Amino acid sequence: MIEAIDQYFHSLGAEYGVNPYIFGGIYVGAIPFFFLSIAWLVRRARAGQSTVLPTMLAGFFFVSAYLYLAVVGRNIPLWVWIFLAALIAYGAWSTIRDTRRKIAAEKPTSE
Repeated sequence: MIEAIDQYFHSLGAEYGVNPYIFGGIYVGAIPFFFLSIAWLVRRARAGQSTVLPTMLAGFFFVSAYLYLAVVGRNIPLWVWIFLAALIAYGAWSTIRDTRRKIAAEKPTSE
C-alpha cells in the first residue's frame, strides 16, 4: 500500500517536473518559520512598530512550496492553479483575521 502511494507521488512528480519530497519538505519546513514570522509581526504591532518585514516574510513562507511548484513545475493543469489561488486567498484571509484578533486581544492598556 505504501509503495503504491509512493509510486503515485513519483509519477505525479515526473509528469509535472516536481520532486514531491522537495515540495513536501519545503511545505513542512516552512511552517515553523511562518509561525515565527507571525509571532514577530504580532510583537511589533503591539509595540507600535512597522510590521512590513514580518508580514512579507510570513507571506513568503506561506507560499514558498507553491513558488517551488511555479518555478520548477511544468504542464500544471489550470484547475491546480485555481485551487492553489483559492487556498492562498483563504489562508491569507484567515491569517490576517487571526493576527488582528491576537493584536487586539493583547494590546497593552494604558493606566
